[in-house]
Amino acid sequence: MNLGKVSTALITPFTSTGEVDVNQLQKIVEHLLQSGTESIVVNGTTAESPVLSHDEKVRVIQTVVNQVAGRVPVIAGTGSNNTAQTIAFTKEVEALGVDGCMVVAPYYNKPNQRSMIAHFTAIADAATKPLMLYNIPGRSVVNMTADTTAELSKHANIHWMKEASGDVGQITQILRKSSKDFKVYSGDDGLTLPLYAIGASGIVSVASHIVGKEMQEMIQAFEQGNHSLARAYHQLLQPLFDGLFTSPNPTVVKYALGKLHGFSEDVRLPLVPLSAEEKANFDTLWAEFEEGRNKLTRTIQD
Repeated sequence: MNLGKVSTALITPFTSTGEVDVNQLQKIVEHLLQSGTESIVVNGTTAESPVLSHDEKVRVIQTVVNQVAGRVPVIAGTGSNNTAQTIAFTKEVEALGVDGCMVVAPYYNKPNQRSMIAHFTAIADAATKPLMLYNIPGRSVVNMTADTTAELSKHANIHWMKEASGDVGQITQILRKSSKDFKVYSGDDGLTLPLYAIGASGIVSVASHIVGKEMQEMIQAFEQGNHSLARAYHQLLQPLFDGLFTSPNPTVVKYALGKLHGFSEDVRLPLVPLSAEEKANFDTLWAEFEEGRNKLTRTIQD
């Protein structure tokens, strides 16, 4: 299964009264499919999954699967810090028609490497769809080492990894040591081009909600050997990548989707929407991005 080069970690839109907005969710999926997204990861961190009820998670996943209707792969986040619970939810979600499941490193428990291998192996043994490992030590506290990932990559049911450690050295070792068919995706927008250049398969992105087209153009420029243009895109996008995480994710990208496409900015507690000052900061950043994009477009045309 090919997840493409740009996969989007999908947000969950809410109504003004705090309910999941299925109508907007369907529209956001269409927006993504028209702007460079080649696969969708639903019910991840960006989806505010910790504050969704079980029934809401199922409803969101089913809505996305139905809306996508087989046009691109859909990967659903099913991981938790409870192995048995993760297995049960993975089996439930597989029946909804997803193409695979993403399983995060167990948080709070602080398992060692041997424990993580046992955890992911048990889930992979029970699953019927392929799995994506998700390493994000900034949230889970524990880090999956390159050796742990390489060992897990041998499992026939573990196909991909979203690597959000930000450690280029570690990711290099993963790429070197893992099974040849195992695909590594960056979990950090800002490392999309650097990691692609050393062998990663692409990005599971937040920024692709608003700049998916430009991210595709950056990768295509690199593939075509136009490295100077790829660098220019990287330098253009980097301030925006950074700006999307100046407040807790997904508050900034939700504001950006509201500003640019009219979608809901609402988040659930314990997150709160951006302040007026934070919105103004993003507005300035976006204006600078648009100016830079226009200059780059004129340079390409010339």
